[in-house]
Amino acid sequence: MKAIELAKAYDPKTFEDRIYQAWIQEGLFKPVAGPETPFTVVMPPPNVTGILHMGHALNNSLQDILTRYHRMTGRPTLWVPGTDHAGIATQNVVERQLAKEGLKRQDLGRDRFLERTWQVKEKHHRIIKQQLQKIGCSCDWEHERFTMDEGLSQAVRESFVTLYERGLIYKGEYLVNYCPKCGTALADDEVEYQPVHAYLYDVRYPYSDGSGFITVATTRPETMFGDVAVAVNPEDERYTHVVGKLLDLPLTSRKIPIIADSFVDMTFGTGMVKITPAHDPNDWQCGKRHNLATVNVLNADGTLNENCPEKYRNINAIEARSLVVHDLKEQGFLVKEVEHNHDVGHCYRCNTVIEPYLSNQWFVSMKGMADKALKAWKDEKIVFYPKRWENTYSHWLENIHDWCISRQLWWGHRIPVWECRQCNEIIVARQDPTECPKCHGTDLVQETDVLDTWFSSWLWPFSTLGWPQKTADLATYFPTTTLVTAYDIIFFWVSRMIMASLELMGDVPFRDIYITGLVRDKQGRKMSKSLGNGIDPLDVVQQYGADAMKFTLCYMATQGQDILIDMDSFKLGSRFANKVWNAARFLLMNLEGVDAFEVSSVDLSTMDKWIYHQLNEAAKKVKSALESYKFSDGAQAVYDFFWNDFCDWYIESAKQGLYSEDPELKKRQVALLLDLLAESMRLMHPFASFISEEIYQKLPNVEGPLITSPYPAYRSDRTHDEDAMKVARLQEAVTSLRALRSDLGIPVDRKIRVVIKCDPSFFAASFFEEQKSLMAGFAGASSLEVDERADTAKAVPVAGTGYEMFVFVREAIDVEKEAAKLETDLEKNRKSLEGVLAKLSNEKFISNAKAEAIEKEQGKKAEFEEKIEKGEKHLTLLKTFL
Repeated sequence: MKAIELAKAYDPKTFEDRIYQAWIQEGLFKPVAGPETPFTVVMPPPNVTGILHMGHALNNSLQDILTRYHRMTGRPTLWVPGTDHAGIATQNVVERQLAKEGLKRQDLGRDRFLERTWQVKEKHHRIIKQQLQKIGCSCDWEHERFTMDEGLSQAVRESFVTLYERGLIYKGEYLVNYCPKCGTALADDEVEYQPVHAYLYDVRYPYSDGSGFITVATTRPETMFGDVAVAVNPEDERYTHVVGKLLDLPLTSRKIPIIADSFVDMTFGTGMVKITPAHDPNDWQCGKRHNLATVNVLNADGTLNENCPEKYRNINAIEARSLVVHDLKEQGFLVKEVEHNHDVGHCYRCNTVIEPYLSNQWFVSMKGMADKALKAWKDEKIVFYPKRWENTYSHWLENIHDWCISRQLWWGHRIPVWECRQCNEIIVARQDPTECPKCHGTDLVQETDVLDTWFSSWLWPFSTLGWPQKTADLATYFPTTTLVTAYDIIFFWVSRMIMASLELMGDVPFRDIYITGLVRDKQGRKMSKSLGNGIDPLDVVQQYGADAMKFTLCYMATQGQDILIDMDSFKLGSRFANKVWNAARFLLMNLEGVDAFEVSSVDLSTMDKWIYHQLNEAAKKVKSALESYKFSDGAQAVYDFFWNDFCDWYIESAKQGLYSEDPELKKRQVALLLDLLAESMRLMHPFASFISEEIYQKLPNVEGPLITSPYPAYRSDRTHDEDAMKVARLQEAVTSLRALRSDLGIPVDRKIRVVIKCDPSFFAASFFEEQKSLMAGFAGASSLEVDERADTAKAVPVAGTGYEMFVFVREAIDVEKEAAKLETDLEKNRKSLEGVLAKLSNEKFISNAKAEAIEKEQGKKAEFEEKIEKGEKHLTLLKTFL
């Protein structure tokens, strides 16, 4: 064989794109039919509103690891990629673009606005796809889906009609969460509550008979124009005598009654509550109980409407509040205002304050579906990793409300409902109707609202496989195997997919649900644009390579924990990739003049058996880790085997054979090293895909692409427990000798003489004798003898397990001289530490210095303390030899 050249320096930019394109061109991401149970995972579809962030990088890296692993185990493997149309978010992006041009969507009209939105979608979709490919996602791009493509649009319509026919979708006038800025209703779970600094106003409501007044507390005086009553608790003895009396509504000419209702909190404010059914959920329920009218005071844009006195009309509600408070004060109705902090609902997309708003909306009845989803969990048809997220899932489902699914937007799936203008018949249809089935009129008008984005997303696990058609993909790959997602959408998405799947498919959509942690900065803060602490995945790929990013994220992805990183964190993966590259380069350079050799015919030594045993154990650990979604454990097993076992111990031990003058011995060693290198590339491929494929393709002893090669499986014939124990003793001995050298400060170029004593019956005695030159090389020894009878009176004893070592320290160093030097260094470091401590205890310095300067001094303090601790330990040890 000839030596094979790898570039001197590891540079992923020279091969990652080339390898990815080769994988695509050869169709290697497609599932291959076989007898094994398929492995299927659907990608949580990113929104087509921007670029991917580090959370996406983590999520998709973990999916890629699972996909590559199961593909290599021989299972038909399908990873379905796709994107989400993200109704409100995408429409907001386009409307902001129009605003810069001085336009509103109404200026364009619905059709032209949607054309513009599709252009934005196409642009961002291209960026997202390029990013996913750049980080190495091995998803089947021929199965790529978009929530508004033709197939999924058909699925959305089918699901709507089916649920309507089952009585699970209905329309009615209800109080909903309304975002004035987005101009649409929101579901309860799309409202984010935030603490707000506000005021509580005490307002006088005069009795209509002139006999006095009552005082009502409110945080929203601008909605008083929608008041239809004032309520008191029937148990509140202060007010039983006034129930039924009429009040004059301030700033208006209307009269409203005092009613009794048990929902009123007697301890809040004055114990009297104004009832505004059109603008408060509790008031809405109260109004229904007492058959009260509903008076809506808001326009769709959040301004006050014609039900308010003329001077307040068309004014934003927040601005109107100040004007109303001013007028109440001027006319003697305002008693007092006090600061009052409370939680207020905000739109999850634009952060605008949500208004309870009375309107006609479409809803899905959720209770029955939620019960089925809870039962599936209790019956262990779905399993959460980590298990604690089951509590979040069950809490949401046990407290579920009907889901408002209509949105007053233009971008999205238009609700498949038509009204006949001639007879007012409501038509819900799978295909666009051409005439009314009741009167045969043709003047039909479609509902203008679109469906909530999540209404298409909750069909994702089966709509992407062809449902409602009975496709081969659906029959083969559904239910899917695993869902990898973040905890913030357990209710938004995970629970809804389970409910939709049980209702429409009769089965759960996936078996395992892995909930990732969040990717945070080093200070533990969530990454965000406002903090400027985000990391672009493509910046990481550019600087370190895709493998370094994936390996680092996986290595740090401890189950159930958030990941704290900065750009330097990815040096971990980069260092590992460099180690892999350099080891492979070293081995491939040493093929010159060595004939091919079948490793199966090699008689294995103890060291050979040990390394295959370690490979076996690593493969077992990876299998266990990935099947239980302990990604960090899998990456750690790969790292430990390749870096510690293969490189640091086995390759070093193999150099004796590799550099041997005996051609047969060299041939044997090369065969083993090449076989182990190939196995190592298979082992690490899911975690470091590009570098492993690049190296694998260079090997003379393999055929075909690595991505579809078999993953190393646990083999009983590779279990060599006794040999592993022998090498473990050798490693223990070498590690102890190295530690002693370090503790005594023996320079690298100074050799030590070592004698090992052990009973001849000790199971590793003959192995130590065989490997004494290897051990001497590892320990930096001039000689290492295994001799039970040797004179060791002048040597330092070092205990081992079943043996004892003796090191002739005085032959390597001048103990007195080293001790004196250590005492001098210690004194110098102690004085330096005193100076730093004086500076840190100086209040003037602490008050005036920049944070970086203080941090620098604290770093010096830690450095000197460490030096002193090590020096004192070293000196104490040296003095035992004086």
